[in-house]
Amino acid sequence: MIVDSWLVNAAQRSPARRAVNELTYSDLLVRADLMARRLAGRGVGPGDRVALVLPPGDEFCIALHALFRLGAVAVPVDVRLHAAERSEITRGAKEVVDGPVIAAEDHEVELAGGHDLDATAVIVHTSGTSGRPRPIELTYGNWLWSALGSAVALGLDPEERWLCTLPLAHVGGLSIVIRSAIYATTAIVHERFDAERACDLLMDEEGPTVVSVVPTTLQRLLDAGLRTPPRLRWALLGGAPITNALQGRAAAARVRVAATYGMTEACSQVTTNGAPLFCTRVRLAEDGEIMVSGPTVSPGVGGELATGDLGEFMADGALRIEGRKADTIISGGENVAPAEVEAVLEAHPMVAEAGVHAIDDPDWGEAIVATVVARGPVTEDELYEWCADRLARYKVPKAFSFAAFLPRTPSGKLLRRSLR
Repeated sequence: MIVDSWLVNAAQRSPARRAVNELTYSDLLVRADLMARRLAGRGVGPGDRVALVLPPGDEFCIALHALFRLGAVAVPVDVRLHAAERSEITRGAKEVVDGPVIAAEDHEVELAGGHDLDATAVIVHTSGTSGRPRPIELTYGNWLWSALGSAVALGLDPEERWLCTLPLAHVGGLSIVIRSAIYATTAIVHERFDAERACDLLMDEEGPTVVSVVPTTLQRLLDAGLRTPPRLRWALLGGAPITNALQGRAAAARVRVAATYGMTEACSQVTTNGAPLFCTRVRLAEDGEIMVSGPTVSPGVGGELATGDLGEFMADGALRIEGRKADTIISGGENVAPAEVEAVLEAHPMVAEAGVHAIDDPDWGEAIVATVVARGPVTEDELYEWCADRLARYKVPKAFSFAAFLPRTPSGKLLRRSLR
């Protein structure tokens, strides 16, 4: 099925509306088409893979839409990666865009007036929490259904202004830019997360209506003074479950949080506030693994997506995430979900973040240990007693250590293996 070009449609409907930062849809179309002709002059055509090694911002979005206009496939690359890591992702690309595109002459080429929903639009690499990043092909149809599902879940303001401080090389950030073009609304793209800058913008009377965050960035926004943001409808939180303590802080600051669970293979969101997105189907396997199917799932999955995550359905039908299947700790023959222990620790008033993992133990098989980022004075004994008062004894960490920060992926997910 062919649908009209999202950018062309938005430029026709709302030419003067800001598309990305200060760039209007009319200007974005002109600049994207110019870059498309220059890329065509360098031999790029439909189906060719083109690596985008650009920081988040206007130039990235111009290049992305230029590739869509050519029918080429975008391969976003995180500029923070080491050169060797970048070269692995860019291997096989027809072209690498890492700065201004220069061609001998602008090539006259017929640009795509529509999108084939079955065609690959973008190849996004997973964030690599359990190994090397893997390429995931996402079609125009995947992106369209994801945008529709998100709009049903969150509602859609025609004057939406969505703040993105996430990397555009990962699905959470990239989805903001793409769905904004589908909606013909505004994406505000920051090159990196700066708590003071983002907080000031959110507190402005003409500030964003939606912001995407991970638990760490939401916590830092609240620390920076975010309170009763005048236009903010939702803070869409992903990357990790929100703790009761953080949820309480957000509620006290009148920041409305929509907790989302998603994966690259499902083109970002799977559930929002525990409910599956429109036309997304979620079931639990016998061992509690979350299985996902529907039009947002990458065709490379081959049907139903085995997420590797464990969950359970609550009495109201909402899906609760219990953690990664591979992260389950078996201590003394008992299964322990690290996320459950982390949530208890992060409820302590002196704990900012916690990472729980296992070490080999001759008596228990695996012993539970915790790495803690403290927000104030706290001792190991105090943390032990805190956990012992709230958890079964076999779930209480045997040891605690303290760190200035926890290792995380660029998209905010805890790198548990780096705690070992």
